[in-house]
Amino acid sequence: MRNRNFIRQEIRNKRGQLTADKQQEQADLLCQKLITQIEFKHVKRVAIYLANDGELNTQPFINWCWENEISVYLPVIHPFSNGNLLFLKHTKNSTLIKNKYGILEPQLDVRNIITVDNIEIIFTPLVAFDKRGNRLGMGGGFYDRTLATWYIQYQQNKQTKLLPIGLAHDCQKVEKIPAESWDIPLPIIITPTSRYNFDI
Repeated sequence: MRNRNFIRQEIRNKRGQLTADKQQEQADLLCQKLITQIEFKHVKRVAIYLANDGELNTQPFINWCWENEISVYLPVIHPFSNGNLLFLKHTKNSTLIKNKYGILEPQLDVRNIITVDNIEIIFTPLVAFDKRGNRLGMGGGFYDRTLATWYIQYQQNKQTKLLPIGLAHDCQKVEKIPAESWDIPLPIIITPTSRYNFDI
């Protein structure tokens, strides 16, 4: 079985070969897919990420959320709790700064923080996913820690307020990811062309 770092490098290379035009096309397709595949009628708060390293561009969908009065929150590396995330409100006027990984995030302001249990949908980035819903990230474990409590609740009754959804290019699907004990699988992953539902 290919190891995790090999899969990461292989998929990041594939993702990085997509042209700017292709990325824009895929971003627009993803936006339409999300709008048609998810019931947003009662959703008021979503967390999402800003694309980095060839990830799907989420800006068209963020713009749609703003237009439809859905509040958008972005992940921020927690300044005091190593390996954890905070989520801060993101508006058209937000000041964005680069974190230690070179990823844009809102400037820290405690007035804009939301707790995870008040978010309705968390759209997570990923490097690769497989047919069981296993998600392979960049290796920092940020989203695994963020979703750990949700996963316990989900396993108990399948009824949770929070819905995590992974976003990925079609080329990021692989046959099998060697999962670790701390990995949190996802119930739904959406690509520009497909929606995958997993029994996790």
